[in-house]
Amino acid sequence: QVQLVESGGGLVQIGGSLTLSCAASGSIFSMGWYRQAPGKERELVASITRGGNTIYADSVKGRFTISRDNAKNTVYLQMNSLKPEDTAIYYCRSMYTDYWGQGTQVTVSS
Repeated sequence: QVQLVESGGGLVQIGGSLTLSCAASGSIFSMGWYRQAPGKERELVASITRGGNTIYADSVKGRFTISRDNAKNTVYLQMNSLKPEDTAIYYCRSMYTDYWGQGTQVTVSS
């Protein structure tokens, strides 16, 4: 069983930046960042394979960057040019499994 712990969320102004981290208790393979805004379904934001291949949602392309450090079993989500619509709880997930983190709140406000 893998435990995932997110960190790095918080309150940021429009146009600001945040970096989320997801630390895993064991080796990880394909990983993803999801988000869920109030009243909306959870959506995939970005994913990365162990080899570094990435996929992004259209809404975050060019603004968010997913990366990983396999030696540290950690995945990151660098978020730039944040918008109010990026406000959500962000979760990391071991892709294709039921292993999810507890979530971290990101709030973008003016």
